[in-house]
Amino acid sequence: MFEFCFKMLFLYIWNLSDVGFCLVYISYGQITHIAKYRTEQPPPKLKFLFNPRNKNKSRNIHYSPAQIKNQNSSSKSLSTMNSISISISDEDDFPGRVRRPARPRRRKPSRTGRSGPLRRFKRAMKRWWPVLFLPAFVYLSFQASKRLNASPEPERDLIGREKEHEEESVGNLNRLDVVTRVVHGVREPCLKILSPEKLKNIDFPPISPPNSSLKQISYKSHEPCLQNNSTLNSQEGGRFNSFTGYPTLHQREESFKVKESAEVYCGFYCEKGGFEISEKDKNYMKNCKAVVSTCAFGGGDDLYQPIGMTNTSLQKVCYVAFWDEITRSAQEAQGKVIDENTMIGKWRIIIVSNLPFSDQRLNGKIPKMLSHRLFPSSRYSIWVDSKSQIRRDPLGVFESVLWRTGSVLGISEHGARSSLFEEAKAVVKKNKAGPQEVEAQLRQYRKDGMSEDRRFNGKKALSEASIIVREHNPSTNLLMCLWFNEVVRFTSRDQLSFPYVLRRLNLTQINMFPVCTRKDLVNSMGHKRKVKPLVRLDQSVE
Repeated sequence: MFEFCFKMLFLYIWNLSDVGFCLVYISYGQITHIAKYRTEQPPPKLKFLFNPRNKNKSRNIHYSPAQIKNQNSSSKSLSTMNSISISISDEDDFPGRVRRPARPRRRKPSRTGRSGPLRRFKRAMKRWWPVLFLPAFVYLSFQASKRLNASPEPERDLIGREKEHEEESVGNLNRLDVVTRVVHGVREPCLKILSPEKLKNIDFPPISPPNSSLKQISYKSHEPCLQNNSTLNSQEGGRFNSFTGYPTLHQREESFKVKESAEVYCGFYCEKGGFEISEKDKNYMKNCKAVVSTCAFGGGDDLYQPIGMTNTSLQKVCYVAFWDEITRSAQEAQGKVIDENTMIGKWRIIIVSNLPFSDQRLNGKIPKMLSHRLFPSSRYSIWVDSKSQIRRDPLGVFESVLWRTGSVLGISEHGARSSLFEEAKAVVKKNKAGPQEVEAQLRQYRKDGMSEDRRFNGKKALSEASIIVREHNPSTNLLMCLWFNEVVRFTSRDQLSFPYVLRRLNLTQINMFPVCTRKDLVNSMGHKRKVKPLVRLDQSVE
């Protein structure tokens, strides 16, 4: 019984082993020697008589007498045995029974080749993440301790910010370097202006008949004015008053139908409606053939002197800055005092009284858009925002922006957006206008069939409008009048209404010059102070 159990244990161990085998020598019912060999080839003269992986078949182990040798040096003799045969059957074989073939062993698919690097990376992260995040934790702790231990100095920080803003403005002030861009791999100037030698001999071109169907334009007026200049908000909307007149939506629609002649609302509706200028200044403005103008109402911005001018342009071009009394007081506090000739440097300062709007932004639209009403004899004009310093010769600007390109209007395109609907979202998001008034404007534009196309005649339709270079002719004068009426009726953000008016009039001789050209024309200084709103006596009394 013991011998049979030992044989069974031997075969079980043999079946489990994959790296070696055992030689069992049995003599007189006792174990004489067991040796384990770990070799790549079976030992010599050893016959392996069965396949250990086939479990369902009979297994036979047979040793011949020649295969039995003495492996122990201490053993001197071996018993002579004819043969030793071990026969084991896992299951009994009955006659006539069909044996089921053995199911092949299924190998598990290896995943090391497909995700090996990822698995190694995960193991490395699990093992070394404290070492990786320890420097970041130490740095953040150090910065937090510095902020907690730092003593607050708000006044000093405010002064530092003001000095930093002043240094930035001073850095842009009086720069005359040429702004360039790369076109087809070649770097060239954004504004190809004539040399100073050629500008000395340049003159205005002869007056040519207008190319559009509009030949003549006149402006509505009415006398006498109302007793006060309070703004009336009619059921049709708008901030119309005795300066603007009171156009209806029907009159607005009729004004866009271009004919040979037109009569439109264009400010200065009655003599006492507002934006009053002295007779001396009016006579000066009547004699200007070309003008560069700017304005600052409410004391918001400083006055920057023009640079890069030739003597020819100083003789042929007027430089006019419109101020109110608030701006005059703010500039005198900084040492900029108007001399006896009403000049500060190259600028002729014109003081405006009785501004028609409480919103100073709307007051600024009058010299910006209605320069043809302020300068009736002028043929050309350049508008520059008060936050900018013009740094190119005006005659050279007229030649490069208008005359060379055959345009009647040049305006700076928007650098960030191309659609007025995108601009409307940005205006509301930046709190530059109320969402209700913006939505009312967009609703009217959609009703009028305004397209959402971002291009007009191959160029951007959305303008930045900080610089306007134009010829004073009937088509551009009509565009500016209708643009001004849209700004009064809806929001003060003129970027929203310009694409609408441009498409309705279908004016094609437009030069929408890129941002780099604008940067070459002016040095941008940014707004200095918040504009003070205009407070009227009738509004201050509750």
